[in-house]
Amino acid sequence: MCSSDLHPTDGGLGFAVGFSYLCNVMERILIVDDDTTFALMLRTWLSKRGFDVETVGSVSAARTVLGKQEYALVLSDMRLPDEDGIALLQWLAERGRREPVIVMTSYAEIQNAVRSMKLGARDYVAKPVNPDELLKKIREAIDTPAPGAAAEPAAAAKGPARGAKREPAALNYIEGHSDASRRLYEYVRLVAPTNMSVLVNGASGTGKEHVAQLIHRSSKRAGKPFVAVDCGTIPRELAASEFFGHVKGSFTGALNDKTGAFEAANGGTLFLDEVGNLTYETQVQLLRALQERRIRPVGSTREIPVDIRLVAATNEDLEAAIARGTFRADLYHRINEFTLRMPCLREMPEDVLLFADFFLDQANRELDKHLVGFDAAAAAALTRYDWPGNLRQLKNVVMSATLLAQDEYVTCRELPAEIAGGGASSTLSLRDPAGEEEQIRRALAAAGGNKSQAAKLLGIDRKTLYNKLHLYGIE
Repeated sequence: MCSSDLHPTDGGLGFAVGFSYLCNVMERILIVDDDTTFALMLRTWLSKRGFDVETVGSVSAARTVLGKQEYALVLSDMRLPDEDGIALLQWLAERGRREPVIVMTSYAEIQNAVRSMKLGARDYVAKPVNPDELLKKIREAIDTPAPGAAAEPAAAAKGPARGAKREPAALNYIEGHSDASRRLYEYVRLVAPTNMSVLVNGASGTGKEHVAQLIHRSSKRAGKPFVAVDCGTIPRELAASEFFGHVKGSFTGALNDKTGAFEAANGGTLFLDEVGNLTYETQVQLLRALQERRIRPVGSTREIPVDIRLVAATNEDLEAAIARGTFRADLYHRINEFTLRMPCLREMPEDVLLFADFFLDQANRELDKHLVGFDAAAAAALTRYDWPGNLRQLKNVVMSATLLAQDEYVTCRELPAEIAGGGASSTLSLRDPAGEEEQIRRALAAAGGNKSQAAKLLGIDRKTLYNKLHLYGIE
């Protein structure tokens, strides 16, 4: 779908007149469409007609926001990146939700639209969308009670119980339109249906766990568990317990039996984040488990067969770690049957505003704000900046700017000085000893909380940064 999918009627005059009576109406509408440009345009268009509009790009994200509040109407595309509009209808029906749903579909998919109406959709509109027709259907759906409303959810619930699946948290992410982003997701879609182990390589803040979740959701294991383990936070002495579990009394502090990550992920996907941080001893244990597909909880004599798909992520050069002797070559080849490289945000400048608009939608919901977008100067500043902290930094900047904004648009006044000033420089050196603590806090914010990246921004090594964090009591 593209922006041309929304067309005013001939002349445009009747288009405006037909909407005039809606100016003071504030019904809440949820748009579910992965074409962010179209969704944002549709949101702006409906907002000007008096509706309170939110947008999400997937069924999983729709479930998340629908779980938090009710809407007067849901306007959903039929084809979505994770599931289809049918799945969303079934999910609503299973929970007895009464929001009327209008499905957007192409002329080639009218059959699906008819099927969706049998499952409880109030109506459908064909793309390209005619504004007058869409508004008429919206008003009819909101103002007219659903016929047989009490019986419809039960009837629709006869479909597959998709809500019963064990799923990861909502992705809260969109795909970019740049060549780098398109190439990444093309590779994701190629490898996801296989059972290959995947190594996701990329800088901090680029969205590695999102990709791991997407691989899981697009695989044959989608209905099974997705278990994520942050390898950088596991104490050396507890690594075996975290991965393989333990039995009560096996060591001091083992007060109860514990299920490890391998067993918890059985049948599904195990995601090892920052796998390069594992100790050499833990790497040996991990390799054995992956080779034998069997684990033994700490303190147990019983071996447990496990069937997992492994996705690992790192921001380190593991081949260099192998050369240094800190990472096992045999483990590297075991976890690296297929490599995905996450592009940095500076490699996708054409996607910056796309992601910024998406994060603005999230910030509006979380902060109960209603900002429309970014003014021209702010948009230019966002596009010009180097984004060393990648998507995580951009999200934090947009969240902060949304909180500070007083008008409908984010301006340069709400952006950090290093961004609003237009500097492409990625250095916030500690030039002023008197303001050292503030500079450190700014660098951490700019790097999305990543201490290694913050140290680079400040022009100091990580050890020096940790010493200063301790000095100033910064967590």
